[in-house]
Amino acid sequence: MNLPVATPKLVVSELVKDYRFGRRTVRAIDGIDLTVGRGEIVCIVGTSGCGKSTLLRIVAGLEPPTGGVVTVDGDTVVGPGPDRGMVFQTYTLYPWRTVRANIAFGLECAGRPRAERERRVDELLGIVGLTEFAEHRPGALSGGMRQRVAIARALATEPDVLLLDEPFAALDAQTKRAMQDFLLQVWRRTGATILMVTHDIEEALYLAGRVYVFSARPGRVAAHVHLPFGTTRGWSVTRDPRFLDLRDEIRDLLLASAPARS
Repeated sequence: MNLPVATPKLVVSELVKDYRFGRRTVRAIDGIDLTVGRGEIVCIVGTSGCGKSTLLRIVAGLEPPTGGVVTVDGDTVVGPGPDRGMVFQTYTLYPWRTVRANIAFGLECAGRPRAERERRVDELLGIVGLTEFAEHRPGALSGGMRQRVAIARALATEPDVLLLDEPFAALDAQTKRAMQDFLLQVWRRTGATILMVTHDIEEALYLAGRVYVFSARPGRVAAHVHLPFGTTRGWSVTRDPRFLDLRDEIRDLLLASAPARS
């Protein structure tokens, strides 16, 4: 079902990415079209190696596409920029910096005045619930707390789009669920536009308003799913028959697109 997206913020058009290995060329993604509306959470779900993280790196400006174009508010992405903040699966905090200093890093790079930096960091510490840990270093924090800091750092410069590359994949099940709820709380408080990739079907269905399902390599859009659960969902939605049917439908799509084993 392809319903129109109101006020597109991020547009990916006919995106292709090839990698060269000697004389051999491997296509990672092939002809991807997707949009993310202003203030929307969209998830890309797919198996390992389907190109979903490659797409996110291209959107972030960390890799050039082989073909196609990515735009944010109509401007073509040609490299990294403050209009996009990214959070990776692995912890990328500076271990020698405190929580406060990690969150402030992007603001420092942008040359923001000290008073402005301090106000913004204090605001974000409150949003992510880490005010009392402001002077701690990352080594003293749990995995979930480190990802809270990473999300706060990515939001510090108020990017137009927040990019999340399987940010909760390394967490245990209980912490992962708590972080999913935390992300929804942050989204509601900030109105952020979020594009997230995950291999976890239930995570995508719980968080997103829409889900793009990628086929196996080369990654293509196998399905585009609009979710019917609204924006104030709780964990009871995971027992909704529609949720369970969509989970099974997407799982079947991923299995059908998987390469045959000899």
